[in-house]
Amino acid sequence: MPAGARESSAKTLYTPEQRRRRDASRWTLVQGVLAPLQFLVFLCSLALVLRYLATGAGQDAASVSIIAKTLVLYTIMITGALWERDVFGVYLFAPAFFWEDAVSFVVIALHTTYLVALLGGWLTPVEQMLIALAAYATYVVNAAQFLLKLRAARLQAAAAPGALDDRLELAS
Repeated sequence: MPAGARESSAKTLYTPEQRRRRDASRWTLVQGVLAPLQFLVFLCSLALVLRYLATGAGQDAASVSIIAKTLVLYTIMITGALWERDVFGVYLFAPAFFWEDAVSFVVIALHTTYLVALLGGWLTPVEQMLIALAAYATYVVNAAQFLLKLRAARLQAAAAPGALDDRLELAS
């Protein structure tokens, strides 16, 4: 493949066929609902964890919130893999989402480490909460990756031939 072709394909997030499959996949809507839900659960949990670390109060509430965040994370990861299969033909590590998937695994590993420490009674509650904070910091990086990818997809769609026609059809 000529160098120029590689460069242009690297800048293209979706081929027209992948865009069609993305728009037709039921998992696109699921991801669109779960992503903001996960962010809301994250914000609530972060507040509870920080409250516990600052005051020592609300350990149970903070722990339950981290478990809830982890369950939403597992759900979005599974449905995201199904979405990736629908769009790119692979469950994980499609070239367009390789780094997002890689960081997602770090996020999952940290959340799972928290669960193992909690359920196993390992580490102090403060140390467990610090693991959760590390998981949350990595989640923020991962969320930023996906937001940048969403922005790139929107810019690509707007620049695609016939994009104006597509938007006019959707509006009517």
